[in-house]
Amino acid sequence: ATNFSSEGFDLDALGDDLSAPDNAGSSGGDEVVYELGGGATVHQETRQADTTTDATSTSNKDDDPLAKSEASKAEGNASFKAGDYLDAYDYYTDAIDACPGEPNGSALLKMREEFEEAEREKAAQRHQEEMDRRREHDRKEAEKRRQRARTRVGEEAAEESSSAGSDDSSDDNDDDDEKEKEEAMATFQPPEHPHGSKLAIYHANRAACSLHLNRSEECVEDCTIAIMLNPKYAKAYLRRASAHEAMEQTEDALKDAKVALEIDPRNAAARRDAARLQKLEDERLEKLKEETMGKLKDLGNSILGNFGLSLDNFNAVQDPSTGSYSINFNQNGGGK
Repeated sequence: ATNFSSEGFDLDALGDDLSAPDNAGSSGGDEVVYELGGGATVHQETRQADTTTDATSTSNKDDDPLAKSEASKAEGNASFKAGDYLDAYDYYTDAIDACPGEPNGSALLKMREEFEEAEREKAAQRHQEEMDRRREHDRKEAEKRRQRARTRVGEEAAEESSSAGSDDSSDDNDDDDEKEKEEAMATFQPPEHPHGSKLAIYHANRAACSLHLNRSEECVEDCTIAIMLNPKYAKAYLRRASAHEAMEQTEDALKDAKVALEIDPRNAAARRDAARLQKLEDERLEKLKEETMGKLKDLGNSILGNFGLSLDNFNAVQDPSTGSYSINFNQNGGGK
């Protein structure tokens, strides 16, 4: 189970607790800043006499398109702070639903899915076209070789045929490199939302609730939406990294932590997570390598066993100057 620290809960002041919602300390009135040592400082605001009427105040709220969303977010922050994560989840959902403008999170996910599906179809089409082009190229080359064979003899014809094939192959490789660059550049670019930064916070806050409720997949989805709305949202990357780690997807978790660190190099949480996840990923890859080598060794022994040998008869010796390996055969290295 993933543990979440409550250190630095006031995100407005400290910004390090990823399990707490954004703007958790903003509830109006005097601002309370919770300090790392356990104390708290109250900053009192200097207020002028309130000469506005209730009607004017109501009118201003009605004019604010985000009033309902912000009110729901404030309720969600209060519930989250009290540990009522289910209620907080529902309040943040209300904030998301009340946020005006298009596209919403669900629409963004659908648009991205459709884009990626279209890209896969394009890639399949390009692959088919490339296969057809190569077959046509090979057919033409074969016809050229037959024509040269009718008029030329001996090594001259063989050398020219080999040279022509080599040059064409180089051109093919250049074309392949260009195609790979084009395919790598095709990424989904979501349309701009009129309140994207606010909507991103609502989704990221709901993701924080999902972390506490062990809803890792929902957390990943909300964080993904938040990132599409605000690509520089480091905290959303870190929350998604926590969800990936909870699902034992350390490779994806490490990628998100590194992106967060690139966005905010001074973020202590990003730095800690990136270092810790790198160690976990290195350990995972080492374990995977050992398991793979074990399976390959078993396969090799099963084949060599038919000849009274095993892989123990072969020793890999590394050259310290070049790093390359040579294989030495040892007749008494474990054979029958």
